[in-house]
Amino acid sequence: MNDTRRSRMVLGALLVAALTMITIDYRGGDSSPLRGLRSAGEAVFGPVERASAAVVRPVGNGVDAVFNAPGERRRADRLQRENQRLRDQLRTTRVDQGKATQLDRLLGSAGLGGYKIVAANVISAGQGLEDTVTIDAGSGSGIRPDMTVMSADGLVGRVTRVGPATATVLLATDVNSSVGARLEDSKEIGIVQGRGRRGLGDGGRTPMRFQLLDANAPLRIGQRLVTLGSQGDRPYVPGVPIGTVERIDAPGGGLTRTAYVQPFVHFTSLDVVAVVVAPPKADPRDAVLPPSPTPSTPPPSAPPSSSPPRKAGKTPAGKTPDAKSSP
Repeated sequence: MNDTRRSRMVLGALLVAALTMITIDYRGGDSSPLRGLRSAGEAVFGPVERASAAVVRPVGNGVDAVFNAPGERRRADRLQRENQRLRDQLRTTRVDQGKATQLDRLLGSAGLGGYKIVAANVISAGQGLEDTVTIDAGSGSGIRPDMTVMSADGLVGRVTRVGPATATVLLATDVNSSVGARLEDSKEIGIVQGRGRRGLGDGGRTPMRFQLLDANAPLRIGQRLVTLGSQGDRPYVPGVPIGTVERIDAPGGGLTRTAYVQPFVHFTSLDVVAVVVAPPKADPRDAVLPPSPTPSTPPPSAPPSSSPPRKAGKTPAGKTPDAKSSP
């Protein structure tokens, strides 16, 4: 009983002394009379505290990792989904920008030709013997069979079959395709025929055969062709660019002359196209063709020689030439 009372008294005295020392040290600040004692305490107990922290901190971090792992995993999954959404959004934006650019060019070509059009997207390519594509516009958009189909670059083909919301287009490259054509300069006419899928490795622009009806008419490489137009403007309206003459067969003495035309359209990368639902009021002739390429500038002539001219009647060595060699 006495030991317990004595222990309480000692503990109380120690607490009072500790509180007194803390108060004096706090009020004294840097000039505290207990500053030396505090420094001695830090020197004695500091290493013990650091060693304890080195042991306890990894354990605490491990415990935190165990308890926080599900939250961190959810956060990582959320960030991954957000990154994927941003990537998809960027990809869609690029696609939309590309389609918008094509549509702007298409509207510009239609405006130059005076065509009333319905824009559509190519949604599939035919797998049969015919060169065809399917577009996402049909009778509900006013599309009918035997209407001209074009892109911003030129002639694509003609509509052959129509559904409520889709239509089939026979491409101008098909072997059964024949299009009346006219040369831009001489206005001579002929027929452009498709040659099928051969040669599509060249950017999807296989050369088409052009039969010039007048074998004696002028024909040269680099001339461009547009559609002549069909009777009643079906299936082809006039003035749609077709391509450029790239090769001419030697004259064979026949009634016609054959050349090969590189089309303006890349048929393996068709995307945004237009169906001409109403023909122009007047033949646009060559108005839809892009500007003619600028001829290359001839190289500049060589500058005059800077060496002084030789005197008449003197040889390069400065001697008078022999009379026999004179003219």
